[in-house]
Amino acid sequence: MTTERADRTYHHGDLRRAVLAAAEEVIRTEGPHALSLRDLARRAGVSHAAPAHHFKDRTGLLTAFATEGWALFAAALQAAPDLRERGVAYVRFAREHPAHFQVMFQPALLRADDPALRAATEGAAAALRAGVAGLPTARQTSATAPHP
Repeated sequence: MTTERADRTYHHGDLRRAVLAAAEEVIRTEGPHALSLRDLARRAGVSHAAPAHHFKDRTGLLTAFATEGWALFAAALQAAPDLRERGVAYVRFAREHPAHFQVMFQPALLRADDPALRAATEGAAAALRAGVAGLPTARQTSATAPHP
C-alpha cells in the first residue's frame, strides 16, 4: 500500500461527516435498511473498519443520523416566529431532509437511551411547545371575541 493510499484510508479529515453524508445518500435513494458500514466506508474511501470507530455499529450510525436530523429540525422550528410558521417549517423540513425525516420517526432503528438523541428530540419538542405557548389562551380568546 502506498503512503498516498494509506493517508486516504486512515487519515480522512472528517470521517464522521463523510460517513453521515454517504448514509444520507443511501437512505434517500434506498432506505435505511440498505445501510451497511462496509458500503459506507467504501463510499467514503476509508478502510471497512474505520466507521466503527465513530459509530460502533449500524444502530449507532442511524442514531447519530437521527440525532443530526432532530437538531436540524429543532433549528428549523426555532427559526419560525409562530405556531403556524412552525407547521410550515415542519413540512418544509420533511421535504428538504427526507432521509433524516424517515430515520427520525423509526425508533426501532435507534438507541432510544442515547443521551445525544434524547437531548436533540427534547430540543425539537421544546421548540414545538414554545410555538403552542404563543397561542392565546381560552380566557384571552373569549375576552376579545364579540359578544352577542
